[in-house]
Amino acid sequence: VTEPDSSTIHSSPPPHTNDNKLPSPFPFLILRFVSLQQSSAMRVLALLAAGLCVASANINGPSPIFGRPSTKQAYKLAAPLREPTAVPSVLSLRGGAEKRVYKFGKLGTDGDQSMRNLLGGKGSNLAEMSNIGLSVPPGFTVTTQTCAEYNAAGKKFPDGLWDEVMDGIATIEKQMEMKFGDPKAALLVSVRSGAAVSMPGMMDTVLNLGLNDEVVEGLAAKASPRFAYDSYRRLLDMYGDVVMGVHHSLFEAEIENLKEEKGVEEDKDLSADDLKELIVRYKEVYKKEGKQFPTDPKKQLEGAMKAVFDSWDSPRANAYREINGITGLLGTAVTVQSMCFGNLGKTSGTGVLFSRNPSTGENKLYGEYLIDAQGEDVVAGIRTPNPISLLESDMPEAYQDLLSNVERLEAHYKDMQDIEFTIQDKKLFMLQCRNGKRTGAAAVRIAVDMFKEGFITKDKAINMVEAGHLDQLLHPQFANERAYKDRVVGKGLPASPGAAVGQIVFSPEEAEAFKAQGGAAILVRAETSPEDVGGMHASEGILTQRGGMTSHAAVVARGWGKTCVCGCSELAVDDKAKTMTLGGKTWRAGDWISLNGNSGEIIDGREALAPPTISGDLGTFMGWVDERRNMMVFTNADTPEDAAEARRNGAQGIGLVRTEHMFFASDERLKAVRQMIMAEDVEARKLALTKLLPFQRSDFEGIFTAMDNCPVTIRLLDPPLHEFLPNGEMKDVCEMMAKELGIAVEAVLDKIHKLSEVNPMLGLRGCRLGILNPEITEMQARAIIEAALNVKAKGVHPIPDIMVPLVGSVKELEHQSKLVRATAETVFAERGERVDYRVGTMIEIPRAALLAGEIAKVAEFFSFGTNDLTQMTFGFSRDDVGTFMPTYLSSGIANNDPFQVLDREGVGQLIRKAVTDGRAANPKLKCGICGEHGGGPSSIEFVHGVGLDYVSCSPFRVPIARLAAAQAAVKAEAAKKK
Repeated sequence: VTEPDSSTIHSSPPPHTNDNKLPSPFPFLILRFVSLQQSSAMRVLALLAAGLCVASANINGPSPIFGRPSTKQAYKLAAPLREPTAVPSVLSLRGGAEKRVYKFGKLGTDGDQSMRNLLGGKGSNLAEMSNIGLSVPPGFTVTTQTCAEYNAAGKKFPDGLWDEVMDGIATIEKQMEMKFGDPKAALLVSVRSGAAVSMPGMMDTVLNLGLNDEVVEGLAAKASPRFAYDSYRRLLDMYGDVVMGVHHSLFEAEIENLKEEKGVEEDKDLSADDLKELIVRYKEVYKKEGKQFPTDPKKQLEGAMKAVFDSWDSPRANAYREINGITGLLGTAVTVQSMCFGNLGKTSGTGVLFSRNPSTGENKLYGEYLIDAQGEDVVAGIRTPNPISLLESDMPEAYQDLLSNVERLEAHYKDMQDIEFTIQDKKLFMLQCRNGKRTGAAAVRIAVDMFKEGFITKDKAINMVEAGHLDQLLHPQFANERAYKDRVVGKGLPASPGAAVGQIVFSPEEAEAFKAQGGAAILVRAETSPEDVGGMHASEGILTQRGGMTSHAAVVARGWGKTCVCGCSELAVDDKAKTMTLGGKTWRAGDWISLNGNSGEIIDGREALAPPTISGDLGTFMGWVDERRNMMVFTNADTPEDAAEARRNGAQGIGLVRTEHMFFASDERLKAVRQMIMAEDVEARKLALTKLLPFQRSDFEGIFTAMDNCPVTIRLLDPPLHEFLPNGEMKDVCEMMAKELGIAVEAVLDKIHKLSEVNPMLGLRGCRLGILNPEITEMQARAIIEAALNVKAKGVHPIPDIMVPLVGSVKELEHQSKLVRATAETVFAERGERVDYRVGTMIEIPRAALLAGEIAKVAEFFSFGTNDLTQMTFGFSRDDVGTFMPTYLSSGIANNDPFQVLDREGVGQLIRKAVTDGRAANPKLKCGICGEHGGGPSSIEFVHGVGLDYVSCSPFRVPIARLAAAQAAVKAEAAKKK
């Protein structure tokens, strides 16, 4: 196990290592204990124990686990056993070391990019940029571990932290030749968040710390009055909102009133005297709210650091982590950095850019900047910025420096970069870089282009594309863009591509309510903020009045694959009246609109959508994926149409045909099934089954034809029979059935009572149905074999696999297998022709997994039904797990919902044992998985390691499973080499 790179958010169990030089095994055990603790307090206590143990055993010299050079060792020792969506416990990284502050700058840099888990993405990348010689304002990063200690101590700084922080400030002062809080040479700093996994806009930032009434006058005298007062009013606003709970809207109202009084449109048009007056008004806001702004810069710094730590548990940050499945992180790092100023006038500015287009992947700078502004102005969407291409004419030297830095960073990280920069008096400063969020289309194109450009290998290209990226590409687009041209009512910036159709909502709460009720919402806002994250995720698309291509709305929408059109200046949004006006027309909440995120068009009404296709760069990329993987990908399909769709998506077979689903295809079929259920004797049941036989045979013929020359695994009837009865009140059901089947109501009632079970999911279903009613198995086996012979006669090559469900003992399988084979031989004799077929079973009962060695002597294949296997292993009802699983997840009892992410420690070990024992008894045994987990990348990675031959998933997830199988192969080979 190695230190994860910037794209990694998972961990694996650590291997046994023999390369350590610690004299005692006890620190290892304690560190292991640390990584497994749910309680932060327990982690801290165990960590102290590890430190004491190591210190006592290393009197003659420091242990290699202490200090930065041994971070990887500590990680190897303490990587927690978590699902692949988890990030390693950063407390384990520290290994007892006392260092909490890591400096960066020209006077020395402590960290590097490998320390993401300890320093967060921002801190580790700032250190790396410093190491490679870019112009980075000096600063220091307080570790993510310190955040965990702060929370464990009841929101208090750990002992010794403040001394380290002050030492870090002193180092910045030395490099900048300024003093924190000195009016004559004032050092101002920013305080920013930064977790190991990028969470754009979800946590807090405070800029311009160090200003007060005295310092601002000194700054005004040394620089310019307007710049000084502008920086001070920004600090008052941001500090009040982030640290002191004075809402930003109160400050926003004051500046809007002042601009109206002064007759100006934008903030930058306010004069120095105007801004001085605004500062007075901002202080009045504090007074009205019963707050007092701290004038001591050190108190400001302390408050800002605590606010950033606290923002780790803010509702928006928690919602973002839940939506994105981010677990295992202990907190955010805090980066304190010398300010550089984009608001010094016309020779200064700030911007955000991507080294390649994050929407399309085009190899061209994509970004925006503002003159005389600070970074928050760009990302918050307060002003609509200029495209980055115009910077070449505004500041040509700084632009050329920027191009050079972008090329160096992309070559260094070998990935598309998201970069924040500031230009202070024509000098460029790099404030942040990270691997950029991108759409699915961009992810694929960037991966393909970077390989062709010689930047990366094919394996690296395969790992650069995530499952979510492919998922985006498999969403529909507009069927015919020319058809709606006369209904285009406006146009904004195409911030995130795709097509979205939905009903207008004006708040995130409304969007979430729409989603919960199965509706499709378009969230319309003047501008979005991080607090809107839940509603943004629940929406089909997002439309904003303000904001640019790198605004909060744009960045978050692209990361989730949500269609977004922003910066539509003609749009007027009235949140109180819940209306939007555009092009002379007004829409109200609930009205339908459509968004084209590729063009920025806003369309009145509902526009038709069409399914996506795999071609171009995606076709090239998926070709690489298929070359690399060694596990087949099948699909779960019950109709010829589903089978054909899966084949188009690259499926190599069918892992599950649910025959019971075919019975619901028409009233005639359902009536025959109900006749079978109501039959009083075998002959009556056989008569009903003869009506079903042609339906089943026809369906199988269609599926075999669609999957020509590919295996088709058909599961015999599985669910309890009551599922085929109508829903409703008993009296109504009995009368309906009696009328439909021409029998007495009393006879229906009597049969229903006989079928009644306390726990139907563990009752008469699966192979038990076929054992009690062998004529059902005989009919289905005949339909399968006759269908295979029929299509074979037409030149199709069928490969039927007949699967017996819910087997718990070898005798159950022997009974059903013998019945299937006898029926097949009868059909072969009747037709004078044969086809090859296999009989196997679904491993979905724990007992079957434990006795797999015996069962494999009869079965020719195993298919793991992980839905029921999970239910029976945990004793959880899949239908009722929602009543307690949210509590389990929030309290740390469970890391993941086991019905969504395969439980490796329990269910996974049953699968591993079944495969090992089964193949020991039958070396030719084919093994696969067909439950809901078959399409999940985490589950695919696990079963690849177990040695399954195939995974099976829904038709639309086949490309995702193909990618996950290739990534699992790449990872396994890399681990083997190491």
